[in-house]
Amino acid sequence: MRRRHKVVFITIVPSPYQRDMVAAMATREDIDLSVCYMEASSPDSPWPQMPLRPFERILPGFWIPFRGARWHFNWQLPAVAAADFVILSSFSSWTGQWLMRHGLRGKKWLFWGERLRAQTGGWRDTVQHELITPLAQATAIVGMGRAAEQDYHRRFPDPHHFCIPYHCDLSAFLATPRKVQIGRPLTFFFCGQMIRRKGVDLLLTAFDRLVTKGIDARLLMVGREADLPQFLAGVSPQARSRISYEGFQPPEALPQYFARADVFVLPSQHDGWGVVVNQAIGAGLPVICSDAVGAGLDLVEENVNGLHFAAGEVDELERALEIMAVNPELARIWGEASRQKALDITPEAGAEKWAQVFNALAEQR
Repeated sequence: MRRRHKVVFITIVPSPYQRDMVAAMATREDIDLSVCYMEASSPDSPWPQMPLRPFERILPGFWIPFRGARWHFNWQLPAVAAADFVILSSFSSWTGQWLMRHGLRGKKWLFWGERLRAQTGGWRDTVQHELITPLAQATAIVGMGRAAEQDYHRRFPDPHHFCIPYHCDLSAFLATPRKVQIGRPLTFFFCGQMIRRKGVDLLLTAFDRLVTKGIDARLLMVGREADLPQFLAGVSPQARSRISYEGFQPPEALPQYFARADVFVLPSQHDGWGVVVNQAIGAGLPVICSDAVGAGLDLVEENVNGLHFAAGEVDELERALEIMAVNPELARIWGEASRQKALDITPEAGAEKWAQVFNALAEQR
């Protein structure tokens, strides 16, 4: 009989990307799970608030803005004395800092996080270094993807290291039939905020060049408008006529938009993970992504279900777009490979990985 582990999971907000997997963890007989959130919802959250499940609760507290982030202060923190393991997924909060530096002393605790954003020096490096210093005391660090695991292992070689990326419920994407039309121009798809960090300016430049070459393609875009008008100002009228921006869409509508596309593109300058890549492969789309997208290393296999390019390199992105635009049959074949990969990243598969981590650590003295 498997040992039953009592686990306390402390994270920021009840996002569906985490809730899918913790729900699967909570159904397991070998995990006694409780989940605490630092806030009920973020101010710019695209997710509707859902009823909490018996193992979930919101910690009382508040947050203050700090350099574009939210710094959380919480109280009535969970009692961890009886817990076998505590999972913490935030270091950029008072709550997380207090727990790592004081509240979790003598406990087996794990940090679960995305790949850190590379800093360019100065005060940002200093702040990041100070905030992540307590991770050296963790029992284990669990990277959200291989890129994160490798980065944390380089920074903190002493704790145990594991890799568990987001495992989301992709059933709606898997179940939505693709609207494939033979003979029509290939449609690229981007889903996310229309900001420079997501590489939207780069994507529009590369797409404009593609159209200027005489290649007939389309670009479908969904997400918060943000800086899109500024980016579109530099796009030629010819390319602009082939771009369809359909605004922000609620999560439940996204499978229909993915189904209208042939290739998903995520050209981010930085994405610690990028759950839209999970959704794209669930929808059966090949993926073009930059090497700054964490999910790209785990879910996109070069020349099998997608292509990678160096972040910020518009020439490389243009070449990748052209390869797909002139080879629609390749897009179909790679899309099928994506859908097969999606079958391995279910919430249940993620819960099993966590159980394996707990078992491995329970054997360590």
